[in-house]
Amino acid sequence: MKTETEGVPRTRKTLPETGADWPTLKEKLLSFKAKDVQWKRRRLGVFIYYAGDDVFEVGKEAYDLYHVENALGSETAFPSLKRMEEEVVDMGLQLLNGPEDACGNMTSGGSESILLAVKACRDRAKAQSRETLGGELIVPRSAHPAFDKAALYLGLTVKRISLQPDHRADVQAMADAITHKTLMLVGSAPCYPYGLVDPIEELSDLAIQRNLWLHVDACVGGYLLPFLTRNGVDTPHFDFTLPGVSSISADLHKFGYTPKAASTLFHRTKEQRAYQMFEFTNWPSGAMSTPTAAGTRSGGPIAGAWAVMHYLGSSGYQEKARQIVEVQRRVHQGLKDIADVTPLHDRTYSITPMISSTLDIHAVWRQMINLGWFSSSMTEPKAMHMMFHPAHLDVVDEYLEDLKKAANLAREKGIQGGVEARYN
Repeated sequence: MKTETEGVPRTRKTLPETGADWPTLKEKLLSFKAKDVQWKRRRLGVFIYYAGDDVFEVGKEAYDLYHVENALGSETAFPSLKRMEEEVVDMGLQLLNGPEDACGNMTSGGSESILLAVKACRDRAKAQSRETLGGELIVPRSAHPAFDKAALYLGLTVKRISLQPDHRADVQAMADAITHKTLMLVGSAPCYPYGLVDPIEELSDLAIQRNLWLHVDACVGGYLLPFLTRNGVDTPHFDFTLPGVSSISADLHKFGYTPKAASTLFHRTKEQRAYQMFEFTNWPSGAMSTPTAAGTRSGGPIAGAWAVMHYLGSSGYQEKARQIVEVQRRVHQGLKDIADVTPLHDRTYSITPMISSTLDIHAVWRQMINLGWFSSSMTEPKAMHMMFHPAHLDVVDEYLEDLKKAANLAREKGIQGGVEARYN
C-alpha cells in the first residue's frame, strides 16, 4: 500500500526572508519531537544510554559551556580542551590498564575510533614494508560493520569468520584464515549482537605468534566491564593486560554516559599512534596536523565527558554497573514466568537477546514497540534485542508485564516461529 506522500516530489525548503523569534522556534522544535521515542520514560533499549536526570544535566551543562569552542585550536587558542581531553584519555587508560607508553584520543564515536585504528595499522604496516594492497582484516561474524566501513574507505578487505556454537569468535578458524595479506585481527568486548566477550586472551596469543595487530572493539564494554570487575562480577580479560592487544576503542557516550558524540581510541604505544595522525604542509597557510578524521571538533563532547566522569567517579560508575546487573537479573528471572520467551544466553553484559521456540519473536518485538518499548531485533538467530542501562531499574517490572502481554498477543494471533537453539 502506498503512503500519501509516496511518489510526490518534495518541495525544497528555502531560507526564510526574515528570522523568527526563539520562543516560536523552540515551540516548533518541540513539536517536531511528537513522534520521536520519549527516551526519558526509560523505554528505549538502543541509541541512548541513560544514567538518570542528574548525570544528564551535568553533561548537558558542561557541553553548553564549551559547545562553541573548537578542539582544532586546543594547542593554541583553547588549552582547556587539550587539558580535558588528556585527562579523559588518562582516566580511560587507567581503567584499561594501559602501559606507561600508552596514549589515545577522543573521537566522535566508535566508527571513527575503529576507522583510525585500522588506518594506523595499515600505515604502520606500509612503513614496515609490508604488503598493504588488498590488505585483510580478520574479524568474527559478530564484529561491528564499522570494520567493513573502514576497509571500504581505506582500500582493504574484510574476512568475516563464522562463530563458535556459543556465538563467540572462533579463534582457530580465524588463525586458519590468516594469509600474507593479513594486517589486523579483531575481537569484541562485548559484541553488539550477543553481548558476549570474545576469547581475547586466545586472540592475544595468536596476534603475538603471527605478529599481527589486535584491535579490541570495547565500544560497548570499555566503560562498563572494568566496573563490573570491581564489583566482583566474573568478567573475561580483554584490555592492555594482555600483551597482544594493540589498540582498544571504547565509547564514552555508551556506558560512560557522556553527551554524544564521544568515544576514545587507545594505543599501546606512541609509536603506533603516530600512524593515526594526518599531517600536511603543502599549502599557503603552512602545516596542519589532526589526530582524528575531523578537523574542527566541538568542545562540547570533551567538556561533557570530562564533567560526567568527574561527577560519577569510580564509585558512581560501579553503582551504575551494579544497577545494570540487577536489571538483567530481574529480567532473566521474570522471563521464567513468560511462556515461550527465553534469553539466548544465561549471562551477557548489558545486552539481552531473547528468542522463542514457538512464537515469531519478531511479532513479540513489534507488539513491544506498539506498547511503547523501542529496541532492535536480530536475524541470527531470530531474536528481539534489548540493551539495558541503569534507568531501566525503575521500570523493569513494567517491562516484564508488557513483555508478557506482547507474548500473549502474538500467541493469540497464532503467529508461530521456528525452533531456535539456546546456547548456555
